[in-house]
Amino acid sequence: MSPLSPLLVVGDALLDHDLSGRADRLAPDAPVPVVHGARRVTRPGGAALAAYFAAQDGREVTLVTALGDGEAGRTVRLLLKDLVRIVDLPLAGELSCKTRVMAQGVPVLRLDDGEGRASGTTDEALAAVDAASAILVADYGRGAADVLREALGRAATRVPVVWDPHPRGGSPVRGVRLVTPSAAEAQGFASSAPAAQGSRMPSDSPAPAMASSVGTRVRRSADDARALIRSWGVTSVAVTLGAEGALLTHGGDPLLVSAPRSVEGDACGAGDRFAATAAGLLADGALPETAVQEAVSAATRYVEDGGAAGLRLDATSSLPDSGTGPAEADSVPDPFALAARVRVDGGTVVAAGGCFDLLHAGHVALLQAARRIGDCLVVCVNSDASVRRRKGGSRPLVPVEDRVRVLLALGCVDAVAVFDEDTPERLLEELRPQIWAKGGDYAVAQLPEAHLVRSWGGEVVLLPYLDGRSTTRIAERAALEPAGPSTGNSRPARRR
Repeated sequence: MSPLSPLLVVGDALLDHDLSGRADRLAPDAPVPVVHGARRVTRPGGAALAAYFAAQDGREVTLVTALGDGEAGRTVRLLLKDLVRIVDLPLAGELSCKTRVMAQGVPVLRLDDGEGRASGTTDEALAAVDAASAILVADYGRGAADVLREALGRAATRVPVVWDPHPRGGSPVRGVRLVTPSAAEAQGFASSAPAAQGSRMPSDSPAPAMASSVGTRVRRSADDARALIRSWGVTSVAVTLGAEGALLTHGGDPLLVSAPRSVEGDACGAGDRFAATAAGLLADGALPETAVQEAVSAATRYVEDGGAAGLRLDATSSLPDSGTGPAEADSVPDPFALAARVRVDGGTVVAAGGCFDLLHAGHVALLQAARRIGDCLVVCVNSDASVRRRKGGSRPLVPVEDRVRVLLALGCVDAVAVFDEDTPERLLEELRPQIWAKGGDYAVAQLPEAHLVRSWGGEVVLLPYLDGRSTTRIAERAALEPAGPSTGNSRPARRR
């Protein structure tokens, strides 16, 4: 089998949250549903979701987008870590986030915040577009396609470009191979297209959303698609029709690609799944007809598998659900993803550090107290090499893999991060906890990381340390021969 072609995704990334629970009653003070038992799931959205889909297909994917350096942008980076190469555009404002409140799998409310827009381009972004062998433009109306419009126009003359448009975005550049609007989007674009005059259905025909039959909707969408081809100067348009599939035309008679089966479910993200599949297949050299047929099948499977709720992000890059219990000993939660998730939720990240060689009651008391301060506890652990430099060649007594496993088995520990340096500054710079907890036998002046933690508004907190507990003392007592009656110079018999 030939390797899959790489894909460049250009567009506006979002951060999506779902709060999913049950609604069995109305609130006593207003006629609104009460959603209880809500569980939060965070995922990449917009162009970031399209890039994720293409990467899951096995492609090498580069995403050109504006994320910024805020919490939401850092979370998107973590979600795509090791899956997608990100080329940054400057962002003005905060990255856009969407939060859906779901009850029994049905959205009851959506909250949008952040109106950030791509504010310019970079040499790296321009070079990525110029070098691309295939491009998907996932336009969500937040400026990424606009700032790269000239480069995308050049690219469309030499490589396949798929453009997934947005009502708040600009029109596709001329020469685009395939445009993928929804039926409602196609109607809106076509109604303002000068070339559409005199070529559309009579004005008394029902709009797609009000159509009484699939046939009426198909006729309207075919007219809209042909009008857009003439107006935009693109090669073909595939209008997505939801459960009915998609309609493809190059300007003449349309091809109606029906969904392989009828499915019901959450269709959020299905358009991105469709566009990513079609763009990837065109990159591989497939005909538009083949690409659209496979894209319809992929979108159908996506909805059938649960849609956005059914996404299974890679364990190294996914963010854990809100409300998860303590980590099991044989799981390894990503500490940076956990910290990002908790901060996005408005929670407090607590970190504590040490060697934790021969875990004892003093360690446990410290970690339990630290966990009570915030909403998650990440333990920063010295690697074996770091312990040897600090404690001498005979340490650690327990290798780091075992120390991590024991720590994760504690109900108060949510994640563990290992660092190789003598002190954890580099790790803390990436983790950025709001609270750095240390045992009370440390003086703040002795903590080289104290100034660093305060630089991002964090706080160093000293916690009482149980007297008389020490790994060194435990090791010394264990090394002593057991006391017994003296028999001169005789030695205890060796057990066989």
